[in-house]
Amino acid sequence: MAKRVVTFEIFRHNPLDPDSRPRLQPFILEETPRMTLFTALTKIREDLDPSLKFDFVCRAAVCGSCAMLVNGKPRLACRTRVEELPDRTTLFPLPFFKLVGDLSVDTGTWFRAMGARVRSWVHTMEQFNPTLEERMSNEEATAVYDLDRCIECGCCVAACATAQMRPDFMGPAGLLRVARFVADPRDQRTSIDAFDVVKTDEGIFGCVGFLACHDSCPKNLSLATQLAYLRRKFMLTGIGIGKDGKNHHNVSQTVGLPAR
Repeated sequence: MAKRVVTFEIFRHNPLDPDSRPRLQPFILEETPRMTLFTALTKIREDLDPSLKFDFVCRAAVCGSCAMLVNGKPRLACRTRVEELPDRTTLFPLPFFKLVGDLSVDTGTWFRAMGARVRSWVHTMEQFNPTLEERMSNEEATAVYDLDRCIECGCCVAACATAQMRPDFMGPAGLLRVARFVADPRDQRTSIDAFDVVKTDEGIFGCVGFLACHDSCPKNLSLATQLAYLRRKFMLTGIGIGKDGKNHHNVSQTVGLPAR
């Protein structure tokens, strides 16, 4: 049986080269069994054009480095099978993030700044004991673990309509980070403390509700649920209900999170 021939039209541009102009460059490959998009790009770089820039580290959907637009949709190259793609596929770098070159973007700078912006660490006055693990219920641990599975690939931010319109928006990843510490029983911040972080259009109230972030997450995180939870929680906080954390039980039950 003849092997399928596939064409990849790849965005090429070096922003550091004043003579470089954005363009699409076609590359033709023969599809091999179980070929992923990452494998195809590696073959192109090794056999056809060693100057092609794209990012990778783990090849196992853990590092999030190989995210890109595949026919207009944010996806991980290592999780995308070539057999799922049409005969002609267009590849672009993720929008929103600073372009390094070709398919490579700088997500790290944005995620570091976002982490500082939402203060993504456990705030507590308890003395740290390195020999004793702090106890929490299975329900609480599961909620924190589920929200901690974000690999910071940037797919949700690239799919977010608000992020494309305003670069100061926290993005779905930033709001998910807030939800992760709201769910953490070790974090002693009040609802007002968290509300102060996300209370503007740069935060939860800037979300327009298209939920393309939810559809684009390669780890299938419950972004739709978490955004709805944060919007309702901080709407109630803003009007003075449950600001001390005592009246959130019904809100938490609605979205399946432990009460805080």
